[in-house]
Amino acid sequence: MIDTTKYCGPKLGGVINRFMADEYRLSDIDATRYVGPKLGGVINKLLDDSPSKDLGIKMVTPFTLVLVALLGLSAVVGVYRIIFGIGAASNLNDLWPWGLWIGFDVLGGVAMAAGAFLIAAAVYILNLKKYKCIARASILNAFFGYLLAAISITLDIGRSFVIWHPLVMWQINSVMFIVALHLVLYLTTLGTESSPMVFEKLGWHRALSFVSRIMVGAVMFGVALSLLHQSSLGANYLIVPGKLSPIWYSPLLPYHFLVSAIMLGLAIVSFETLLTAKVFNHTPPRDVIEGLARGGIIIGSVYLVMKIWHLVTGPGVGAVLDGSFLGNLYLIEMMVGVILPLALLSLRSVRTSLERIFAVDIMVILGVLMNRMDVGVFGVSEYATRAGGDYFPSFMELILTAGMIAFAILGFKFCAKYLPLFTESDH
Repeated sequence: MIDTTKYCGPKLGGVINRFMADEYRLSDIDATRYVGPKLGGVINKLLDDSPSKDLGIKMVTPFTLVLVALLGLSAVVGVYRIIFGIGAASNLNDLWPWGLWIGFDVLGGVAMAAGAFLIAAAVYILNLKKYKCIARASILNAFFGYLLAAISITLDIGRSFVIWHPLVMWQINSVMFIVALHLVLYLTTLGTESSPMVFEKLGWHRALSFVSRIMVGAVMFGVALSLLHQSSLGANYLIVPGKLSPIWYSPLLPYHFLVSAIMLGLAIVSFETLLTAKVFNHTPPRDVIEGLARGGIIIGSVYLVMKIWHLVTGPGVGAVLDGSFLGNLYLIEMMVGVILPLALLSLRSVRTSLERIFAVDIMVILGVLMNRMDVGVFGVSEYATRAGGDYFPSFMELILTAGMIAFAILGFKFCAKYLPLFTESDH
């Protein structure tokens, strides 16, 4: 372990050393001494990590320090972008107005959040109780995914300070207004669905009882919002038939976005369940993982049929077999994210192996994220290049994206340590 007293002095370095050795915890701090008995008592309860001790979560690790450094650097870049404008911080231009922040952070982040409405609907509407053990983690993951999308949109628009305008200046004929409204409403809904963890930790029984009574209604509202939001992101691109490559452009693009988001949602829930089981020292529920894999086969098959139908009735199969850059991207996207996963999951030996399912989950995640980048960035490259445009993400764009991913990981880890995220049956 690094001796930080050499760099920060004996006092501060000693505290950092104790944190890194896991000898000093936030729960050791008595907040009532600094902010009074009421607020301090609430903070003390939230920072009590005794319920999660058996998970073995260490907040100060080399990986965590890297995440904190990325988060700090991205905060500096974010302030720079707000002060000096989007042109100074990005390589976006009039011919290429949407780039990494929209293609990956928004389209990808929202798609990765689809698992929340699927699991919430399974548990609270369909009463499939076996999935309840992963409901809180799935919803929390979606909350951070939508938060990432909200921050990215705020930074991506030219005048970030007027991001609140759609809330009071309605334009019901604009699909962008629908997207903005869905984002705000569903982020609020995810916060409501996640609140029982906080109320349970604080012992606020009346608030917990109230949220429990409205949970089914909140979940139904969230499912409707998520279905509309996933498809409306695809609907954004219906207005650019002359710009988006025919390989991806289709009148059915909203449905392509929705079905692929459901496929990704199942994979990301399976992925995070297996990953957190390994990192946070609890046993993954095998029947749940295998059930998600079976669902992935069904949804993946539907998506594959939709994509084949689009090729046959649209640009033709030859459009993706001509050796072009976009054709090759399409083939990689489909092979990695759809065809290989379906072929592997059709084998019983894969469906019953948690390690192999984990590998398939990674393939699906990469494939669908690549689809969002293909639609949002690469798919318009031919048009933009012919018009004289060019784009590659700037260093600041890359740093901000990395920082927001770091924020999501840190937030999830913090919640796992200080909130009842995993039920006792999973420990």
